[in-house]
Amino acid sequence: MSGYVLGNFFIYSAINAFTPGPGNILALNTVTNYGYKKGRPLFGGIFAGYYVVQVICAVFVFGVSSFLPDMLGIMKYIGAAYIIWLAVHIALSKPTASAVEKSASFIKGFLLQFVNVKIYLFGITALTGYITDYSASLWVLLLFEIVIATIGTIATLTWVGLGVLIQKAYQKYYRTINIVLALTLLECVYSMLK
Repeated sequence: MSGYVLGNFFIYSAINAFTPGPGNILALNTVTNYGYKKGRPLFGGIFAGYYVVQVICAVFVFGVSSFLPDMLGIMKYIGAAYIIWLAVHIALSKPTASAVEKSASFIKGFLLQFVNVKIYLFGITALTGYITDYSASLWVLLLFEIVIATIGTIATLTWVGLGVLIQKAYQKYYRTINIVLALTLLECVYSMLK
């Protein structure tokens, strides 16, 4: 594999990982509402889910590519419905500590990644666009998906860091910020379904 192809793989991965998506927006919303410490379980769920989904993508690309179009089509609508629910939840949420146990759970972050069509498409596109021409070995595909998940984790941590920086402003302007975040999620749904 040439350095040019590898460089493009990393550029594609970074751009895709750092753009707003359901995981990044949920992480930002959680840290602004509850702070880093109380949001850690959710962040851990997002990160763990990201790695598991990318391993699933590698296995799909390796051996089950004939199922992929149908499964992604179904997951796209399930994911869209969940993201819409998440957008409504964020738009209506208030910065209260009593909701932390429900809103900042590991399982919520983990399950989000399983319906986050963006990261499935991200992982599959990266492999089929940059890697499979050079190797279709399961171990190579897994290695590159782990790289993708690591880049995604760094991106989400960046969004969490931004949330820590704006936390005080959030307490004052939470309604406006929540509506902007919810609208951004709805844009994710729109771009997913168009």
